Amino acid sequence: MKHDLAEPGKGKKCGLTVKVHNNNVDKALRIFKKKVLNDGLLKEIRARGAYEKPSVKRRRKRKEARRRLLKTLSMRKKLEGY
Repeated sequence: MKHDLAEPGKGKKCGLTVKVHNNNVDKALRIFKKKVLNDGLLKEIRARGAYEKPSVKRRRKRKEARRRLLKTLSMRKKLEGY
């Protein structure tokens, strides 16, 4: 998901936008939450909330890489029928 990163005051909208149809705010809120979650915005905000030591950052990145690898291997096993 890409953000519209326009300069403020230029008449363009910035950030994520969700249109509300037929006054259905609940549905628009669900769509917005899904967009934010898929975009990884909350994760980034939490990460920038406090300083992360380089050693902790390396450990976290290693853990994320391992999780991605295991997910890829699992998907590959399902596709190949093991």
